[in-house]
Amino acid sequence: MRALTLKEIGGSLEVETVPDPEVPDGGVVIEVLATGLCLSDWHAWAGHDEIALPHVPGHEFAGVVAAVGRGVGRWSVGQRVTAPFIEGCGACDWCVSGNAQVCPHQQQPGFTHWGSFAEFVVIHAADTNLVAIPEGVTFEAAASLGCRFATAYRALVGRAAVRPGEWVTVIGAGGVGLSALLVAKALGANVIAVDRNPAALAVATSLGADRVLLADGTDVPERVQEVTEGGSHVSVDAVGSEQTSSDAILSLRRRGRHVQVGLIPPTNGHPRVPLSRVIAWELDLLGSHGMAATDYPPMLALIESGVLRPQDLISRVVGLREAAVLLPTLNHSTHTGITIVAPGRS
Repeated sequence: MRALTLKEIGGSLEVETVPDPEVPDGGVVIEVLATGLCLSDWHAWAGHDEIALPHVPGHEFAGVVAAVGRGVGRWSVGQRVTAPFIEGCGACDWCVSGNAQVCPHQQQPGFTHWGSFAEFVVIHAADTNLVAIPEGVTFEAAASLGCRFATAYRALVGRAAVRPGEWVTVIGAGGVGLSALLVAKALGANVIAVDRNPAALAVATSLGADRVLLADGTDVPERVQEVTEGGSHVSVDAVGSEQTSSDAILSLRRRGRHVQVGLIPPTNGHPRVPLSRVIAWELDLLGSHGMAATDYPPMLALIESGVLRPQDLISRVVGLREAAVLLPTLNHSTHTGITIVAPGRS
């Protein structure tokens, strides 16, 4: 199969022919028809995650089942499927209770094993991890769900429990931030989008943001407090840095809820958090790490009905060769929206 391969951390990526994957017991092989290009892929390329070289990145994908392993009971060849970026083991207490996203034995395509920047990808414990794609949802839209959109959905619905009329401040208007904006608006919330890129804020405005704030070095929390007359009910850090997480927390009103979505690799030590404010104002700090397959159906129903439109976030579709050039630049790219990779393209 054709795949995008990495042979050295921080090195160049090449498109080459590699052996087709073998189907594991309990798992499936999926023919990849669309896969998202995500900042998490850059973290692996940069060495912030432990990966075995040579490596194939990619963790957001959609396609059709190409082969089924022994012991799989729910899936057959030809079905349209996607999967969360976290593969639960299917047997532990967390998986059995529907919380595979925190499985202690989890695997992650594009990190613990070869990912979806290839013509085929393996998913383990298929009966736990696969999700059927409704006919009314495109492969491109489904490929945008696995990391960014599903994570944003669970962050606001399952973790922060956003209610109509609340103020939600989203810091970072990239893929996950714009996803959070769409979800929050669908829940009836008022949304403030914050970003350093005016083009990203223009997209946020077009998607329904009630206010946008340019992160230009001025006091973001103070400006949010003014707009919301006391602070937002919910804040989301969709970037992942000491500054953005601190700004998000300090943007909250008393008894507010913060959800940390953006990854903060400890490259310069672990980040400082304004815990004095957390204590004094009784703030809730919540983590959100993807979403289990069992939680997908309500989200997919909203997508199929048109209430949620992740496809509106897709700004371009590229092939593997262009993805090889784009991936190393993701940490400083000013491109807005979600980039989808079609492995079948030249």
